[in-house]
Parts: sequence; structure tokens; C-alpha cells
Amino acid sequence: MSLAEFLSASLARVRPLPPIDLDLTQACGCILAANVTAPGPLPAFDHATVDGYAVRFEDVVAATPQRPVALKVLGDVSAASWRPVRLVADTCFAVAAGAALPVGTDAVVPLGWTDGGMAAVQVAQAPKRGHGLRRAGSELETGAILAHNGQHVTPQLVALMAAAGVGDIVVRPTPRVVVIATGDELMDTGRVSQPGQLVDVNSHALTAAASEAGAHAYRVGICDDEPEALRTVLDDQILRADLVITTGGTGTGPGDMVRRTFGRDKTVQFSPVAVYPPSTMGFGTVGPEEVPIACLPGDPGAAMIAYEVLARPIILRLAGAEPVFRPSVKANLMETVTSPSNFREFRPVHVAERRGGGYTVAPLPGGPYTLSGLAEATGLMVLGEKVTTAPAGATVDVLLFDRHR
Repeated sequence: MSLAEFLSASLARVRPLPPIDLDLTQACGCILAANVTAPGPLPAFDHATVDGYAVRFEDVVAATPQRPVALKVLGDVSAASWRPVRLVADTCFAVAAGAALPVGTDAVVPLGWTDGGMAAVQVAQAPKRGHGLRRAGSELETGAILAHNGQHVTPQLVALMAAAGVGDIVVRPTPRVVVIATGDELMDTGRVSQPGQLVDVNSHALTAAASEAGAHAYRVGICDDEPEALRTVLDDQILRADLVITTGGTGTGPGDMVRRTFGRDKTVQFSPVAVYPPSTMGFGTVGPEEVPIACLPGDPGAAMIAYEVLARPIILRLAGAEPVFRPSVKANLMETVTSPSNFREFRPVHVAERRGGGYTVAPLPGGPYTLSGLAEATGLMVLGEKVTTAPAGATVDVLLFDRHR
């Protein structure tokens, strides 16, 4: 089966999680399930942006250092208290930044442009009309769309919505992902692998990867190669899962327990997929709630590639995000590479942006099975099924990782 066919069939069975109402802070990181509109104008009222004096423009337009203008100070207006007041000719109010402005205010003269008087003030510099203030609705009018359905809720967006008077919003909940590693040979981290024993890399790596994708990820740990053990773990975990990820046991050998357990009752379809690596992945549903399950291979490098190809898009689909695949760019290959025939290969690479525009890409040593290469990768180069050799200088497709560095 081609990768496109496999992904299309798998993703068609995944629906975004039902929307819920959440408080702004709790909703950060989620995907909006409805447009958010401003319940009132932003700013909500005319206010000062600097400490100074609220004035009428015509009273101070002629002010200069040589000929300052004298105004009577009628009172103080702070940001925490306000009363309905009005400016009249040759008067002003002392105002604090954030304070509501008296009716008739055309500008706020900063303190540094005056002598700082309390009963009367000398204004030595004329402001422009509108200086030092913001008008109600100058940023957003009532009913304006603050954020659109499908948009990611960021801290900056939370700030905007809070300022506009929004208290809670409708979002898709954060997907809950349970990660299970299978294999009698596995042992937990903190020790070096021995003959007959392998450190459980996958459950740690995939839990971290799911968290990076925005999920609430739970590492169950190691499950023995026993069908009943796996079913018991699933029965315990299924209630807190929107997606289950397993690793190991997807092959066709007698010890491939995951395939034997789920393939027998056909709840999970294990398909040879024309992708390198991995070549075999499983997807289906488990439990009465038909929770999606992605069964990935046991080799850590292949499992990480399979996660990128299958599990990560499922997480984003559950969250209601679009698109579900990583952004891609065209890049010029720095060295000649070979690729297996009839397989779509995903190879870890280092991507660099050129000064004049565009990208270059350099394959990392060891290919996808080398974890040190994956650790250094900033993207995955994608070579099509018909590509057996890509010469240096060729243009290739690259999926970009989110690297915080």
C-alpha cells in the first residue's frame, strides 16, 4: 500500500474531539472550535497612555519653551478612580497612565513637558492632537472577530481576548495520548543495554514527542509480550486516552504479540506500507469507545519516523488543527544519496537557509536508524518511490522540525 493510501484511510477514521467551554488560561494551547468576537470596543474607553495633563488642543497649541502656556489644574484622575468631568477653556486635569479622560480632551501633555504644577501648570511644549491618549474602539470595534475557528490559542491571543472582555471560549480539548512499549527484552532507562536486554527508548521518546505536539501524554511504560498483559493494560488506560500508541510487535514473526493480539480480531489493520522506515504500521480502534490506536515498530529510529508519519497527524486531527502535517520546503541537496526502490524514504537532515533565499539540505550520517542523527536533525528529507539516486544539487522536499534554538 502506498503511504498516501494508508494515511488517507487512517485519518478518515479520526474526528476532532468534541468542543468544550474553557477558561482563557486553561484554553491556552488548544484549538478554537468557534470564532471569538469582541463583546465591547477595545480600548473600552478613552484613556491616557502617559502620566501628564489632559488638555484641550486649542489651549496649548501655541506653547513653547520661551512662552509657556499657563493652565489651571481642576483636579487629579487616577487609573483606579474616575468621575464624569469636563474640560473648559484654559483648564486641565492631572491624569495617570490608564486613567479615563475628561470629556473634551484632545491630548495628554507628558509631565516632562511641564513644570509639574499642582494648582496651576506651565506647559512648555505643544503636543499634537491625540498625543498621549487612545480612543475607545481605536483598536477593535464591538463585534470584531478576535480569533477564528481553527486558530491556535497562544498567550498573546489570551491577552487580546482578556483585554476585550472575553472570559471563556469554545475549544477542542487537548488530546490525551497513552504510550505503551511492548517487549520482554525491554528494561527501563538508567542502565546500559546488555545482551538480551534493551533500554526502552520508545515510550520515553514518543511521550515527549506527543507532548511537543500539544497532547497530554502519559507514559505507561513496558508491557510484556503477552496478549492478556496488553489487554489488561489497555483496559486500565483506555478511559483516559483519546489515542493509544504502541511500539514493537508489528512484524510477522511468531513473537510479534501486538500484531497477533489486534490483527486476529481485525480491530487494527496492519498494512505493509511503501515507506522506509518503517515498512509495517498498524491503525485501528480499541474498546467500546473505539479509541484510535497507532501501532508503531520497535526499532527506535523507525518508531520516531512512524510517529512523524502517522501518530503526530492523528494527534493534530484530534485537536482540530489544520494542517496536520509539518510544513515543507524545497531545498537543494548538498551531496548525492541513494534510496530504496519503490519506497518513500524519510531521512534525517540538517536544513540551512541561504542568504539569498531558499534552503540547502545535508543528510546526517547513519540514516534514520541512527538516533544521534535524529537528535541533530532539523528536518526530514522525503524521497519518492521512484527515486533511487538523488544527485548533489537536486531539489528535494523537506519536512521542517520545530527546533527551539
